[in-house]
Order: sequence, then C-alpha cells, then structure tokens
Amino acid sequence: MIVITLADLRYRYRQFLIAVLGGGVVLAMAILLSGLANGFRTEINATVGAVGADRWVMSEKSNGRVASVATFDQAAVQQIAGEPGVRAADPVVMLPQEVLRVGGRQVTVNVLAVRPGGLGSPRPGSGSALTGGGQLVLDRRAHVPLGSAVTLGTTALHVVGTVSGRTLTAGIPLAYMTLADAQAALLGGQPVVTAVVTTGVPTAVPAGLAMFTPGQVEAHSLTTLASGVSSINKSRTMMWVVAAIIIAALVYVSALQRVRDFAVLKALGSSSAALFGSLCLQAVLVTLLAAAFGTVLSFFLTGVFNQPLSVPTSAYATLPLVALVVGVAASLVALRRATSADPVAAFGG
Repeated sequence: MIVITLADLRYRYRQFLIAVLGGGVVLAMAILLSGLANGFRTEINATVGAVGADRWVMSEKSNGRVASVATFDQAAVQQIAGEPGVRAADPVVMLPQEVLRVGGRQVTVNVLAVRPGGLGSPRPGSGSALTGGGQLVLDRRAHVPLGSAVTLGTTALHVVGTVSGRTLTAGIPLAYMTLADAQAALLGGQPVVTAVVTTGVPTAVPAGLAMFTPGQVEAHSLTTLASGVSSINKSRTMMWVVAAIIIAALVYVSALQRVRDFAVLKALGSSSAALFGSLCLQAVLVTLLAAAFGTVLSFFLTGVFNQPLSVPTSAYATLPLVALVVGVAASLVALRRATSADPVAAFGG
C-alpha cells in the first residue's frame, strides 16, 4: 500500500506540489505570527533588562507598566538612595510616542531619559554614549543617521549614537536623552520622573510609590498589549485552519480521481482501514513538506514586518506535530470516498 501511495504521489506530483506551495505559504505566515506575538514580549524584556536595575520604584498609579506616564517628585531619588540595601539609585523618565522632527520628516519615538553614565544609560553600537545635554542616542529603527540634527518639542538635539533592539509598543524605537533635556522639552521644566531604578533592594519606598522587580515590570507592561497578542494568536490558528483546508481539498480531489483504484484494491482484498491509511499518508507527507517549505520561507519573510519578530523555538518544534494533525484532519474529508468504493466498479459494474 505504501508503494502504491508513493507512486500516486509521483503520478500526480503537479497537484501535490501546488498543495505544498500553498500550504507552505500559509504555515510560514503562522510561524511569522508566532514571532509577531512573541516580539511584544521580547522587546519589553530587552528594553527593561538593558536598564540593569534590581528594582524599579514607580508611582502606584503606574501599575508597574514601564510606559505609563505617572510622574512623581525627583526628590524621591535621594530618599531611595539613602535606604539600607541600596547601592545606587538613578532617575528615569519614560514618555511614549513622542515626535522627533528630522528635517521635513517626523519620527515617532519612545523617549527614555536617563542620567548619563547611570543605570539605563545606553551603550551605543556605533557613535558615542550620552555625556551631556543636547545629545540623543537612537535605535536604528528610527533610520536617523549619526550626527543628524533633530528637534523634540522646541529643543534642538544631535544624534551622537545608535543602538539596536531597543523598541517598545510594537517596534517604536527608543530615543535616549538626558533627564534634564526631557524635563525641559516635554515636562514643562518640572523636576519629576516616572521611575527610580536601583541596584540593591530598598527596605522601604516613599508613600505613593511601589517597588517592582524587572520581571514584574515586564509582565505588567505586557498586559497593555494582551488584546493585540490574543488577536495575533487567533489569526495564527486561522492560518492552521486554512492550511488544513488547502490540503483537504487536494486530498479530496485525489480521492475522487482514485475511486476506481480503490475499487480494484478492495477487490484484491484491501481493507477500508488500509485505503484510509493510504490517503492519510499522502496528506501527512504533503503537509510535512509544506511545513518544511514554510519554515524555510519564514526566514526570508521576516523583513515584511516593521515590528521586531522573535520566533520562539517552540514554534519550529511544534510545527511538525501541527503538520501531522493537519494532515490527518485533512484526510478525514476523503474518508467516505475511500471506504465506500465498490469492488464491482473495478470490473466496470
């Protein structure tokens, strides 16, 4: 039966190839959607982790979300720095979706204001680090060259360095600047911050503030994107359904073309289970080939998305299993055609 199944695959290779290509494109999109959903988590983890803090002290109103603009008096920095167990404490201001003007172009950025040389101060991949006012370090996704003159509000800045992999809220690049510049340009000159980051663990924090671990900040920040992540995951499931429909249509057409073959095989003593196994094997082989093609294709399609993609290893590891399930489900569509074949039809009856 296996020999007959493989021979049929060779005989009808054109239509099976169409199924492999169609199913492969759909499965590639499913892989990329997994990367898209995981990308939200990865960018938050990378940005929060790069600060290098043991604890984040934030307003209770922020609920531990890094991009929540809940400011408090900068004087809290000195209070926290004086707490037992604290080795260093630095102020941070995070302001989401601000607009840089670069010549006649506008670039949306997330501003992360830090103390030069302190916690959170970026280490550029090219150019130099922040050393004083009027300077900006940008993520490469902003596509602003080193040395460019930019304007934030009414404040003129120069891009002195660039970093990679520092984005938030679906790929919006980070713009690092000094705390003083951010307060002057975006906070009306008020001496306020959105977080105090520490090495060491404070024994207490001022009233109205709450302390979070980096993991808690990452988890709470991700909750704001939960709806989007859920929608992407549902779309990925739909991709699997579409792949199953493509393979099922191919297997069904193949079963229609093989009705007389099934009748001959039944006349020779083949069981309905064996005939179904033949269809199932065809569907599984086609789906596995589609999965392999989809895996390769996904590597070439990552540039389609502006948001950072981070395809988890589990997506590749589970794809063969998904392919098996899709293949078996697709073959069920043609089950009746295989099992209802009348042996009399083999003799023209």
